[in-house]
Amino acid sequence: MDFKTDALMYILAFAVIAFVIAQSLFFMIKAWRRGKEIGIEERKMKQTVISSILFTVAPAVSILATVLALASALGIVLPWIRLSVIGNLAYETVAAENALSVLGSSLSKEITDVRQFSTVAWTMTIGSCFPLVLLPIFCKKIHRAMGKAASKSKAAGALGDILAAAAFIGIIAAFISRSVAGVPSDGPSAGVMSVATLLSSMIFTIALDNLCRKKNLKKLEPFVLPIAMFGAMGIAVLLTQVLPAEIAAYTWR
Repeated sequence: MDFKTDALMYILAFAVIAFVIAQSLFFMIKAWRRGKEIGIEERKMKQTVISSILFTVAPAVSILATVLALASALGIVLPWIRLSVIGNLAYETVAAENALSVLGSSLSKEITDVRQFSTVAWTMTIGSCFPLVLLPIFCKKIHRAMGKAASKSKAAGALGDILAAAAFIGIIAAFISRSVAGVPSDGPSAGVMSVATLLSSMIFTIALDNLCRKKNLKKLEPFVLPIAMFGAMGIAVLLTQVLPAEIAAYTWR
C-alpha cells in the first residue's frame, strides 16, 4: 500500500478530525447554555447556528479544491489533515513547494520518497504553528499601536491598508509568475496548460465578481473563489481532451 494512504495516515486523520469536531461541539454547547443564561431567545440562537453553518459552505468548497489540488502529489490524507485544522491554498502550496524545491522535486510530481513526504509534512505543520504562538503575544500590541497611529494620522491608516493590499498582491503575483514563467531547476514547468488555467480562473473570477456587483448577489460572493477554481480545472481538463497532444503538453520551462 502507498505510504501516503496507509492505515496509520487514516488513523491520524480521523483522530485529528474527531478532536476538531469535539472541540467545536464543546464550544457550541457552552455558547448555547450561556445564551440561555443571559436570556437570548432560542429562535435567535437557532438562526445564528443555521447562518453559521451556511457561512461555512463556501470556505469548505475552497478547502476541498485545495485538497484536490495537493492530492496528486501528496495523496489525499495529508492535505485533508492539514486543512481540517488550519491552513489555506496560499500557505499550504507555498510551504510544500518550497520544501520540495530544496529536495529537488516539486508538487507537479507524485511524491514517492518517504523522506520528502515527511519533510513536506513537517514544514507545513511547523510553519502554521508560529501564528498560533505569536498572535496571542504580539497581535494585541501591534493592533493597538496601529490603531493609535491611524487615529492620529490618516496617512498612517492609509499606509496600513496599502501594506495589507501589497502583501496580498505579492502572494497572487507569486502564483502568476509560476504559471507564466515556471520555476528554475526541477520546479513546476510553465506551458500552454498552466497559462490556460491561469487565464480561465481570471476570466471566471472577473465575470462572477461583475455579476455579483451588477445583480447585488451578496450570497454568491463567498462562492466566487471556489467556482473560479473548479471552473479553471474543468477548462484545463477540457483543453487536454480537445487540443492536439503536442500543444497541450508544450512547455517553455
